[in-house]
Amino acid sequence: MSQHYIRITPDRFDAVLFDLDGVLTSTAKIHSFCWKAMFDAFLSQHAATTQQPFQPFDIEHDYTDRFDAVLFDLDGVLTSTAKIHSFCWKAMFDAFLSQHAATTQQPFQPFDIEHDYKQYVDGKTRYDGVRSFLESRNISLPEGTPTDPTTVDTVCGLGNRKDELVQETINRCGVEPYAGSVALVRQLRKLSIHTAVVSSSANHEQVLRAGILELFDVLVDGSIASELKLPGKPEPSAFLKAAEMLSTKLDRAVVVEDAIAGVQAARAGGFGLVIGVDREGNDSILSSHGADIVVANLAELVDD
Repeated sequence: MSQHYIRITPDRFDAVLFDLDGVLTSTAKIHSFCWKAMFDAFLSQHAATTQQPFQPFDIEHDYTDRFDAVLFDLDGVLTSTAKIHSFCWKAMFDAFLSQHAATTQQPFQPFDIEHDYKQYVDGKTRYDGVRSFLESRNISLPEGTPTDPTTVDTVCGLGNRKDELVQETINRCGVEPYAGSVALVRQLRKLSIHTAVVSSSANHEQVLRAGILELFDVLVDGSIASELKLPGKPEPSAFLKAAEMLSTKLDRAVVVEDAIAGVQAARAGGFGLVIGVDREGNDSILSSHGADIVVANLAELVDD
């Protein structure tokens, strides 16, 4: 074996940057075996579910391609607030649609959570969600401004009305994080993997109230996206911003999403892995829109 000597002197170099695992400490082996334990448990279950051959995680090959960061959606992924949002969307739209039907003398067709919520508003900012749904019903309203009162029938007025309902419901009922999701985030933190929350919701207080804010290095929510003029999902801009803030390469970052628009955004952004979360047994929908794997509960990815 040939030997090379490099003299590090002040006249040649100003600084020396060290990696930690495997360079300063022996923890690289710990990380590699923990990755194998976690992935083998998941891959075994996934193989049984899909009736595909079980191909275990290979430390020599797969570990060298490990990820550095995981970006999580909030509602429906980390917290149970997706249900709050869906019911508030329905309450707001049904009231508006009922009045609109009476005014136009058209049949009243209520907002459908199973179809309309998932297809047109889930994962999007509230104003984008209003535009998308109204377009699906061929209803045209003035745009208005973000300061519109909730009594005004504009895109912004309806969005603000929905947000007011969400705030009232959260204040009354509180927010609960999913235990399996929190367990996965804690495991990632122990493995020195960066974590971020990327949400279209402007209600980042939800994370604070769920008591999990300290588990994330970066937060990009609807308010921040608005300040930076980032387009909402299915555009990948918010995810790209979070990766930039974490100084993480896109192919070494994972996105975890439960909404069609979010999965589409992650796929469009070129991220290394897109994990879909489907708690209702419709995993094929997220898969068809770009999710690499779909789980019912993030606890499935936690190493016991």
